[in-house]
Amino acid sequence: MLETAMSGSKTPTARSMFSALQLDTRLLGMIGAFVVLCLVFDFVTDGRFLTPRNVFNLTIQTVSVAIMATGMVFVIVTRNIDLSVGSLLATCSAMMAMAQTLVTPEWLGLGLNHPLTMPVAILVGLTTGLVIGGFHGWLIGYLGIPAFIVTLGGLLVWRNVAWYLTNGQTIGPLDENFQLFGGINGTLGESWSWIVGVIAVAAAVYVLFQARRAKISHEFPVKPLWAEVVLGMIISGTILGFIAVLNAYEIPGPRLKRMFEARGEVLPDGFTAGYGLPVSVLVLIIVAVVMTMIARRTRLGRYIFAAGGNPDAASLSGINTRFLTVKVFAMMGVLCAISAIVASSRQTFHSNDIGTLDELRVIAAAVIGGTALSGGVGTIYGAILGALIMQSLQSGMAMVGVDAPLQNIVVGIVLVVAVLVDIIYRKRTGD
Repeated sequence: MLETAMSGSKTPTARSMFSALQLDTRLLGMIGAFVVLCLVFDFVTDGRFLTPRNVFNLTIQTVSVAIMATGMVFVIVTRNIDLSVGSLLATCSAMMAMAQTLVTPEWLGLGLNHPLTMPVAILVGLTTGLVIGGFHGWLIGYLGIPAFIVTLGGLLVWRNVAWYLTNGQTIGPLDENFQLFGGINGTLGESWSWIVGVIAVAAAVYVLFQARRAKISHEFPVKPLWAEVVLGMIISGTILGFIAVLNAYEIPGPRLKRMFEARGEVLPDGFTAGYGLPVSVLVLIIVAVVMTMIARRTRLGRYIFAAGGNPDAASLSGINTRFLTVKVFAMMGVLCAISAIVASSRQTFHSNDIGTLDELRVIAAAVIGGTALSGGVGTIYGAILGALIMQSLQSGMAMVGVDAPLQNIVVGIVLVVAVLVDIIYRKRTGD
């Protein structure tokens, strides 16, 4: 009896400590699945999956899809869909490639690798994405054409517009400054990576502190102070651990030697350096922060989720749902352009097949991340984690030697299972 009472007293304490952290159980489930996936692949690849080199490659491969997935959250939340994102990425990439190889050298008289070439190309790409995305939104919001049809047409139109812009040719090499957004050609180095990591930790702790302070000021219930400290330590450890892994991936000796020679210096004996945080990952972090702020802190974000939760009620309350649709798809277009910058600069050239099937990967990432196809529910961090899970799954299977067709079969099964689990979860929790 005494042992039973003692064991019974421990269980509520453990549960109360866990519940005090107030963690999202769906997010914990996704993180747990990701950790298990990484451990399994690391075991079957004899420890090659979790090496600094593979983690580095995994992050830069995830960025392009993850950036677009943050926008797809808003699209799906408003009960729409966008099947054109891969083709729109290709058109933006083609426009930027032509800007670098035709517009700036021949029309503006600026040579390749000129300081203004990269900004001009990026401006062209962002404008292209904004205009096309806004046009899709206008067709959907004001003309009442279903988003599925508009974006299915866009999938066919913009993929072939990209082909005609380049006459079906591969355009490259791209501007060296533009290539800094591609990953391995553009990293912050060890010192700056640590600085960014420390800034990120300080920002995370500040956000936790401000959220607690706001709840207290409005007399809302708050977590125990120890729970806030534990949560802050977990977040800080994750950020700094990620930076440490990236810094552990050392630049090969020959490449390091060429870097010193380009500066007119001699590589010291025994000198080593790590790549650090890729610029493309930094871009993803900035996009994630901005999109999260829009979702949680702005009127636009509140309108998006309100319209997705109940479109009729949102319209009756005075929300211009038509113009809101234009804004959401214009935002999606801009994010496609940013992804085009990352994808084309990682390849160092524009190719006709860039972005192929990305629309399916982006939708899958958002759905696996917990965005409900019925609308009204979704998170930015969930979509990014969903993109990371998908890329880890594909990369791990490729390292094991699984054929590409079987990889797609597995990804398709995972997508269906993820939706099924999400449906079961919402039924049990009443969301």
